[in-house]
Amino acid sequence: MTPLQGLKVIEFTHMVMGPSMGLILADLGAEVLKIEPPGGDNTRRLTGSGAGYFAMYNRNKASLQLDLKTEAGKAAALALIDGADIVIENFRPGGMAAQGLGYEQLSARNSGLIYCSGKGFLSGPYAHRTALDEVAQMMGGLAYMTGLPERPMRAGASVIDVGGAMFGVIGILAALHERQRTGRGQAITTSLYETCAFFVGQHMAQTAATGEAPPPMSVRRSAWAVYDVFDCADPGEKVFVGVVSDTQWRVFCEAFALPELAADASLAQNNERVRQRERILPLIQARFAQLTKAELMAKLEHSGLPFAPVAKPAQLFDDPQLRAGGLLPITLPGGQRTALPALPLEMNGQRGQLRHDLPAPGDGGDAWLRAAGIDPDSVRC
Repeated sequence: MTPLQGLKVIEFTHMVMGPSMGLILADLGAEVLKIEPPGGDNTRRLTGSGAGYFAMYNRNKASLQLDLKTEAGKAAALALIDGADIVIENFRPGGMAAQGLGYEQLSARNSGLIYCSGKGFLSGPYAHRTALDEVAQMMGGLAYMTGLPERPMRAGASVIDVGGAMFGVIGILAALHERQRTGRGQAITTSLYETCAFFVGQHMAQTAATGEAPPPMSVRRSAWAVYDVFDCADPGEKVFVGVVSDTQWRVFCEAFALPELAADASLAQNNERVRQRERILPLIQARFAQLTKAELMAKLEHSGLPFAPVAKPAQLFDDPQLRAGGLLPITLPGGQRTALPALPLEMNGQRGQLRHDLPAPGDGGDAWLRAAGIDPDSVRC
């Protein structure tokens, strides 16, 4: 799956948002060169919750260490960009321009260049601010919707970083299409805050439609009566079950031998079931508590109802669906072998593949330099 084969991308990024853009483009077949400072991207050395950032978002790339503070390093970067289609960066506002690597400076040399910046905010009164995924989640309403009342909580993954990267790639692909018509590139900015606002737009629309601000999802009133996490007979095991139509309700009652609920005419319509949710759920929970997790999921799968085991990320390594092509083999910096999620796409029935393992600092960069007519030893650091 290499629809972007032949495109050359120069990446000046760190952490999650910028590297995610490069990862998506690389997995789709583009040639991506990650420019790192002497000693390598600091993301490589993160611990704690950041320990997986580099491993997840930097496969299928080459690496080149350049000291952009030197004339030779700066000249090498410019030469590489002159032959590139795309530049991506996610440093603080004005940071790249201060080094002579802003869009206006580079497009004067390469008019077809598409330059995508990942920032905290788009144009507006906040544009000068530095942001993080968590900053966007807090001020964008997502942390409020995720947590308990009076206790906002960020989502359990860097969803705004990755979402902002996805919007950045959408902009890049649109700019590539426009370049076919005009011959010119353009500057694109994708942002964390506006990405978060887009994600919570459904709750904004709900407020406008109902006149009431929605409570956090942790205490929400669901649109459906059966749309919850239930305990199984196995201690500690839980399964989410959703019944989201009147037809599914009838199937559900038959599958779990609940004739008293099926025969109750007051429960035939969804909105009526929602109003009687406190009466219905204890009966359903009592039935589910008689079944093991395996038995419950088997019945749900057989009946075609929406369900999901409540899994931990560590359990996904052994998930049969992901093991059928959704995990790519990766060698971690310490030499350990693992497998991490591929792009969630199929094109012509094919999934993205691992073409290049995680690069060590400088791995593969010499070939890019030679192709640009630069002696690698002249910029070695």
